[in-house]
Amino acid sequence: MMELRQIRYFLALAEECHFGRAAARLHVAQPALSQQIKQLEKDLGIALFVRSTRHVALTEAGRHLVEHARLLVAEEERARRHMTELATGRAGRVSIGFIGTATYDLLPRVARTVHARLPGITMDLRGELLTPDLVEGLRAGTYDLAVLRGTAGHEDIRTTLLRSESLVAVLPSHHPLAGRPSISLKSLAGEPFVIHPARSSMHDRVLAACRRAGFQPSSLMEVGETATLVVFVAAGHGVALVPASVQSLSLGSVAYVPITENESVDLVLAGHARGSTPAVEQVSSVIERCAHDLE
Repeated sequence: MMELRQIRYFLALAEECHFGRAAARLHVAQPALSQQIKQLEKDLGIALFVRSTRHVALTEAGRHLVEHARLLVAEEERARRHMTELATGRAGRVSIGFIGTATYDLLPRVARTVHARLPGITMDLRGELLTPDLVEGLRAGTYDLAVLRGTAGHEDIRTTLLRSESLVAVLPSHHPLAGRPSISLKSLAGEPFVIHPARSSMHDRVLAACRRAGFQPSSLMEVGETATLVVFVAAGHGVALVPASVQSLSLGSVAYVPITENESVDLVLAGHARGSTPAVEQVSSVIERCAHDLE
């Protein structure tokens, strides 16, 4: 069996055609180099060099082996670089899921930043997901990371606060309150609401905010995706309450209006409590920086 050390010794001698120079290049003693070349020839059963007191030259077999040897050394170096990149988090695969309200501002920024700063990392990105589905995906190993709204009571999941977002009202552009600089949430009492599904963390938070404002929405239309929710508001099916980041999803037929009540929701980054790969840690840092930059 050929050893990589023997292959490197062979290439050095093949390129130098001089035992002394090849040994110096390899930082080994000349007798050790000679012994390794002899062992390689013995293992292969064929002469690789023609030797004389003044001259060293490749045989035909040696010339053929040079091509294979260069490929083997290049592949070994490539594999070594790849292992180093994996160990330092500059290579690998990371799967990330995003809730709907983080899909339109945070997801694109994370994708661009990782592509620019960590080109050796391949990302599997999915947006417009609900927090319960993301928690389930983390536990099942479908996702390495998830951007969602809180995971209280899940000991196997670790979370990091990314930002706290104010809630804003989404109104059809023709709504009488659409042109106001701000409105009270109570002013929307009696309006039908377009809302995320009951399984969504936003569903309960919106209804709790309405209760604190002293009313219950007159009717609810549940919509699975944030983009669809905004479109339904634009079509006049009701009003909505969303995190301020949803304003990045701009439609000419809706107005985003701040509310005077101090209502907010936390956005968190969730991962496996049992630990993660260096690549996942690198991407986690990118997500945290991107979220901070968008505040």
